[in-house]
Amino acid sequence: MIGAGDTHRDTRLAQAINAIGNNGFAGNLAGYIRACINYDNLIVIAYQGEATPEILFREFVDPVVYQHIDDVYVTANYVLDPFYKAHLQGVHAGLHRLFDLAPDRFKQTSYFKTYYEQTTLVDEVAVFARTRTGITITVCIGTDQSSGRTFKKNELFSLENTAATIAALVESHWQKFQMKQSQPKGPVVDRLRQILADLHNVQLSPRQAEVAMLVLQGHSSTSISLNLGVSMHTVKVFRRQLYAKCAISSQAQLFVMLLPLISDR
Repeated sequence: MIGAGDTHRDTRLAQAINAIGNNGFAGNLAGYIRACINYDNLIVIAYQGEATPEILFREFVDPVVYQHIDDVYVTANYVLDPFYKAHLQGVHAGLHRLFDLAPDRFKQTSYFKTYYEQTTLVDEVAVFARTRTGITITVCIGTDQSSGRTFKKNELFSLENTAATIAALVESHWQKFQMKQSQPKGPVVDRLRQILADLHNVQLSPRQAEVAMLVLQGHSSTSISLNLGVSMHTVKVFRRQLYAKCAISSQAQLFVMLLPLISDR
């Protein structure tokens, strides 16, 4: 027997399919997703290589959740985001939960405390899709202070079952999408080394710059060791050298020093 909920979901899916290629597609996609799971906010973000992300659509109950996404996240903080890193690493298409992708000390980072907490997000998942033009498009679905709750297991199960459909809709609609930025940025580690050398006469080795980014993203020394394939002792040496060259003593100081520099390039 088909229930009222199934009928509503099928109707919203049909509307999303019919809207492919039209301006109202994103709103219809959101309507279909809302028929599958109750959320507080939804945003569609496009990533290509290390270029600046582009926001394609947003919907929210409380505007505070996206209050600084344009002037803070898109300008610099995205380089520390777990979803962005997943894009760079080529994570498989489908549903992914933010805190499943996040490093072991993500919640202790300055990025989390100074930006992410201010969004009031409580829980967030994303459906990853890839276009023919090589662009990763994420449909990020979240809960925030509007409801103050995390997603329930049955909601995530429902979304998991529809993730392939959502990805297919996204790929069909944005199959020929091109990013506005014509000159993609180079690897953030290379930019970081160049900026520090130009502005502060600080010469970091490639490994020291990699360690800096991993620290800012929320990786512990153990996690950095595993990511770089080096010993814990070597990681500690790199961290000491990094902090000494930058004349700092904490991850918070590293964040304050480096993020404004990255946003300039």
